[in-house]
Amino acid sequence: MSGIQTAGAPIENRQQLVDWMAGGGKPKAEWRIGTEHEKFGFRLDDLGPVPYDGDRGIRAMLEGLRRFGWAPVLEGDHIIALEANGASISLEPGGQFELSGAPLQTIHETCGEVATHLEQVQTVARELGLGFIGLGFAPTWKREEVPVMPKGRYDIMRAYMPKKGNLGLDMMLRTSTVQVNLDFASEADMVAKLRVALALQPVATALFANSPFTEGRPNGFQSYRAHIWSDTDPDRTGLLPFAFEDGFGFEAYVEWALDVPMYFVYRDDRYIDASGQSFRDFLDGRLPALPGEKPHLGDWSAHLTTLFPEARVKRYIEMRGADGGPWKRLCALPAFWVGLVYDDQALAACLDLVKDWTAEERQALRAAVPRLGLRAPFRRGTVLDLARPLVEIADAGLKRRAAVNGLGSDETLFIEVLKKTVDSGRSPADDLLDAYQNRWHGDITRLFAEYAY
Repeated sequence: MSGIQTAGAPIENRQQLVDWMAGGGKPKAEWRIGTEHEKFGFRLDDLGPVPYDGDRGIRAMLEGLRRFGWAPVLEGDHIIALEANGASISLEPGGQFELSGAPLQTIHETCGEVATHLEQVQTVARELGLGFIGLGFAPTWKREEVPVMPKGRYDIMRAYMPKKGNLGLDMMLRTSTVQVNLDFASEADMVAKLRVALALQPVATALFANSPFTEGRPNGFQSYRAHIWSDTDPDRTGLLPFAFEDGFGFEAYVEWALDVPMYFVYRDDRYIDASGQSFRDFLDGRLPALPGEKPHLGDWSAHLTTLFPEARVKRYIEMRGADGGPWKRLCALPAFWVGLVYDDQALAACLDLVKDWTAEERQALRAAVPRLGLRAPFRRGTVLDLARPLVEIADAGLKRRAAVNGLGSDETLFIEVLKKTVDSGRSPADDLLDAYQNRWHGDITRLFAEYAY
């Protein structure tokens, strides 16, 4: 749902940035759902990660998918993405395959899109002797074993990440996520949705926790992916406490984003290293990487993609808290958030739930969930005690949307897997650990056989 524009008139003032973000507002009838999910490719013969080059590499996967009508996107001589019908397939730094879905009206449509994509990926992967799996963290590979994809922005990020946190390279190379991008109607609607998204993102993390292994062994976490984000880069991650302050709106978000250090500027088909430099200086024509030059809106849009809070605002809102997972959960994540924030009654119920949470409580919740998941404490209960009513609110919101498929079923069918989770109190990570300790007898390779798409 985003891309880098390579030209445009220079930005003259901050109000243009505010207006650009506000311009994303749409009437409710035009709200759409954009689902994104990443997955790990692996070699079937030895379960190792997939390099970019070679007869069985990521490039071969991308070339193979072109038979389904996908058009290539090049960076230099390398295919680094595919595009078709408003959707794209792109590469994360460690070769994680990402589908960025088209903006669609219903969960039925977005789930159908996911199913078609996975079928296409399976077709090509089988020919190449590859498989794909959905987890929040690569369960067996060491960081140094993971190949790096040939994208210029990733070289800049790899050099900068270790300056800001201990786990940024792991975030780049060994994590996968599923997220949903949702629209807002107005500034007030954006504020309401963002506050709900930030406050409740740890609950989504717990419901979708699916990364309990590191380098072949249990790591002590329900979502190691979520833990990694806590030690990646404090400048651009977290819960944005200022979003809960009186008067928050697009202008306040822009002010924050202006001071988050940049990674790069894209000019003449190449990435220019601007890591650690200020977009505020860029706006004033004082960027050291491009002295005297001012940004255009494509630069601003690209900068916003390098900010990584738990929920992110561009011209829509991105929900970013969930581990990658199996097929049903790729559909459950958009169903959960659509049920909570696309129905007025459900959104009001969520706002009422979180209205008296303090910044300290929100942060404590975010800190506890990666290790404890649904068992993380909150006030006089646990995250599971929050998750149960939220799944009910989402279910009711989906019922009121009354978006049915050709068989007359509404979107609540996609949240059934979460009802089972809150009924049992068991996360996907719990199921993985149980299998590892019992059915698999400590043989982590069984994971690839049982959980691959």
